[in-house]
Amino acid sequence: MLDYDAGLPASLPEILCLITCQLTKLETALDQIKKSYPKLVPSDAALLATALSLTGRHALANYEGGQYVWPEDDEKLAAAMVPQLRLIQEAIENAAPKRVLKSAPEEEPIIVTVGLSPNFSAGEKLLADRDDLKTLLSDVLQEGVEFSYQASDIGWQWALERVNWNTVNGGDVSRRIKVRVQFTEGAVGVEVGTAPKKRSPKKAVEPEPEPVAEAIVA
Repeated sequence: MLDYDAGLPASLPEILCLITCQLTKLETALDQIKKSYPKLVPSDAALLATALSLTGRHALANYEGGQYVWPEDDEKLAAAMVPQLRLIQEAIENAAPKRVLKSAPEEEPIIVTVGLSPNFSAGEKLLADRDDLKTLLSDVLQEGVEFSYQASDIGWQWALERVNWNTVNGGDVSRRIKVRVQFTEGAVGVEVGTAPKKRSPKKAVEPEPEPVAEAIVA
């Protein structure tokens, strides 16, 4: 697998109270908020949990020193990725001979990683004039959040999987492009369903008896 990361994950500040926010199950984020802030009334806890979820779903994309907002910057980010994809394609073409056999197996895709960071503005917008909850949301993000999600839960992952790279590149791309997003700043992320499944031990198969050679009597 060809893996070209956009950058190394930035180290998180010391986490004092790590809250796990499952984007697939908002009720689990609500339970975490209630445990961490028991004095919050239920309606405020639900509002804060929803805002926290939005900071993950609408996470900001960080690529080559630029920051991009989903969904407004879809085309802008795709265009910014083209120069790197061209360099990768040229390096591959120069390093390996082209395969001429049509029956050759499909080549491994180019994997490009795009970093994510929580989108505080998305959660802040939901909270409207609740300055007290905005401050609390900021505190939660500063103390540390672990987002648990499926790929379809993140706006950028959904968008980048649907880019037609041949069109954006203005020509054919020799390899299939696969983009993956991951939290690299301000939070940690765990994509559910990616762990390899444990294989059940195979039953021992008894060897078949060897055929007995028959004696030929002249």
